[in-house]
Amino acid sequence: MADLLQAYRQACAQRARQDRLRRLPGRDAGLRADFSHNDYLSLSQHPQVIHAAQEAAARWGAGATGSRLLSGDYGLLADFETEIARSKGSEAALIYVSGYQANATALSALLDAKILGAAPQVFADRLNHASLHHACQLAGVRQQRYRHCDLDHLETLLLQSDANAPKFIVSETVFGMDGDRVDVTALAALAQRYDALLYLDDAHATGIFGPQGYGLGNAHPNTVVMGTFSKAIGASGAYLACSQTIADYLVNHSTGFIYSTTPAPAAIAAARAAWQLLPTLNETRAQLLRTAADVRARLQAAGYDTGASDTHILPVILGDDGKTLALRDALLARGIKVSAIRPPTVPPNGARLRIALAASHTQAQIDALLEGFGA
Repeated sequence: MADLLQAYRQACAQRARQDRLRRLPGRDAGLRADFSHNDYLSLSQHPQVIHAAQEAAARWGAGATGSRLLSGDYGLLADFETEIARSKGSEAALIYVSGYQANATALSALLDAKILGAAPQVFADRLNHASLHHACQLAGVRQQRYRHCDLDHLETLLLQSDANAPKFIVSETVFGMDGDRVDVTALAALAQRYDALLYLDDAHATGIFGPQGYGLGNAHPNTVVMGTFSKAIGASGAYLACSQTIADYLVNHSTGFIYSTTPAPAAIAAARAAWQLLPTLNETRAQLLRTAADVRARLQAAGYDTGASDTHILPVILGDDGKTLALRDALLARGIKVSAIRPPTVPPNGARLRIALAASHTQAQIDALLEGFGA
């Protein structure tokens, strides 16, 4: 046991020497502004969302107490899944406890070579979320990673692929660390042309983009869309929108769905209330994106690299870990909280500060942020 613990200590020490040792931060009191969270529409604080959670807890209790397959559904769950499917234009939807769990255990189940009758070929954006990479590891699948949002490179790989192998294209729609978007229409066309199943992670687009704010990914028969309730929706949990065939398959093969306790009634009720509010928030979304464009322009004018961001997520790419941490700490000393993102979450030499803009941020808070950057 001593040798095991020493190995773990050495691994942490190595991270510390690289300025990459993670520590769990507390919730800072007395901040002037917090740009580190993903509550993009500020719905976690919306009175209707809070009231829905309170009513559900009072009616069904604090927890669901069992998995759906063993203990059954409380009515709220199935009704919400029907609403999600209708909003996404899909035959069915399934609710999961978290986005990570949905990606890791739904995608890995879909990639099962024994079920497919052959080893699948997976074409994945190189900057996909860790949960999507984890799914491929669980399935024992080697990914073919194409250059970030480079659909010409993706097509080159597809042209070189085995015509008879099952094919999957996996991508985020809005990339959470870069704040840029893939061309979902072109990606879907490629999937159809090469007879591939398209798996889209719509987490950072849900609530912000698409018709009525329901995201960029539409669940056509050859498409599975995952979206979360923990970001713009302001609650917790996740959904998959898909065909009825895939939903039936996942209920029987997705370990995260089968073996997890059902999400708590309060969490589902909050997410549903927020989901129903999305069509009323067109101007809120538009104003958020206008603010993001202004902040981005001012940061760029001050000489900062914001990458290809064109959304409410703004990376300030500094490259060096130490410089990134120093600027984060300088901002925090001014009461401004932003997230420092370092490898391996981002590529080598890609350390950055991640600014997440939200509808609740006031102009005074935006000005304070920009002053901290000297912009």
